[in-house]
Amino acid sequence: MKKYIAEFMGTAILVLFGCGSAITNGFGTGYVGIALAFGLALAAMVYCIGSISGCHINPAVSLAMFITKKIDAKDLLGYIIAQVLGAILGTALLVVIFGTGDGLGANTFGAGTDQGLNAMQAFIAEVILTFTFVLTVLSVSNKKEYQSLAGMINGLTLTLIHIMGISLTGTSVNPARSIGPALFLGGQPLEQLWLFILAPLCGAVLAAILFEFVLKPKSKIIE
Repeated sequence: MKKYIAEFMGTAILVLFGCGSAITNGFGTGYVGIALAFGLALAAMVYCIGSISGCHINPAVSLAMFITKKIDAKDLLGYIIAQVLGAILGTALLVVIFGTGDGLGANTFGAGTDQGLNAMQAFIAEVILTFTFVLTVLSVSNKKEYQSLAGMINGLTLTLIHIMGISLTGTSVNPARSIGPALFLGGQPLEQLWLFILAPLCGAVLAAILFEFVLKPKSKIIE
């Protein structure tokens, strides 16, 4: 149960600070500030809960960990439920603080967005962004020498992903992070939510397959 509570809390904090920074335009610093908020929130949570749950705080990461046999089906389900509930709590706190008028950092594509991507373009972008992030997480988690730096490496990678992705889709790479704002806003974010669930999961599957067959160390995996 401690693992699920950790994932619940970690995801709530990621959404609270990450999406909160999107609402305030990086607290006045723009895209780089938003990207850093997501990255720093992840880094902080890795050091807070990494030893308890592994700090997935993202269903796409949990799916990749399941495919690579680091967690079982029971934990996969428990993690995803905890992550989604945590994202809902984080979003609810943002609604209390800011209301819904500024969009809650929701993920969208199409007319009215910065780049105006169509569904296919947005899907491809999210797959690539998630693939890159999840592949990094898998690689770091399997190398003992990187474990003390996991928070920094994963956090900086998430920052990098957001710097590119914010103007494309708002950057999801995390179905739970997209579900929270969409549920509270409805409308376009809810109608387009399918893409921000499916594309990150596809990116995670591709990353897990590449890791297993190409990048996985031949020596015993450090769990």
